Amino acid sequence: MQAVHNLRGVRLPVLTPNLKGFEAAIASGAREVAIFASASESFSKSNINCSIEDSLIRFQAVTRAAKQLSVPVRGYVSCVVGCPVEGPISPSKVAYVAKELYDMGCFEISLGDTIGVGTPGTVVPMLLAVMAVVPIEKLAVHFHDTYGQSLPNILVSLQMGISAVDSSVAGLGGCPYAKGASGNVATEDVVYMLNGIGVKTNVDLSKLMLAGHFITNHLGRPSTSKTAIAFSNILSY
Repeated sequence: MQAVHNLRGVRLPVLTPNLKGFEAAIASGAREVAIFASASESFSKSNINCSIEDSLIRFQAVTRAAKQLSVPVRGYVSCVVGCPVEGPISPSKVAYVAKELYDMGCFEISLGDTIGVGTPGTVVPMLLAVMAVVPIEKLAVHFHDTYGQSLPNILVSLQMGISAVDSSVAGLGGCPYAKGASGNVATEDVVYMLNGIGVKTNVDLSKLMLAGHFITNHLGRPSTSKTAIAFSNILSY
């Protein structure tokens, strides 16, 4: 945080699971924070060591403190279509948690398919349930690409009116409590698709791929971006 908190023109939200974490984030220079609840009881207990209801109580303390300091809070909901322990998750559970975060004052709620099991067939009913209780302009989607379904899921989300999409350079990410889940959908692949359907992102794809190349080399792991791999193969001929 010391190295990046003075960067201007970018949002750098810091995950804060409780009030202690929030205070540490602010002390380190954070200007935006994020809280992360789950639609699955089992995942909530493994990820943040408490029940859904207890997590919401913790997050109320965070949002109150953030409001006093005029710090924006983004909300996340994990396991919005499936849980590694409980299996399929009811859209009504997702809607309940999302509404709680919205009522606390989160400026945006990101709906996360943490284990990447969603398809348009399960994503659409979940989105409809959430959109019934949270304004669509307050929603974002967050898909992991375990089964290669992230892009179709993003496309149907866009068609339903959602315009905020989480992604990760080179498809980095994952979760130690979501066995077998891959990282987030690769930002390079999302931008390539959006360019192809005429959606303006203001993201330079060539510079984005350079960033992906840098971080994967630094980490010593291959990119999972189909777009980056394809361009790399073309350039190597």
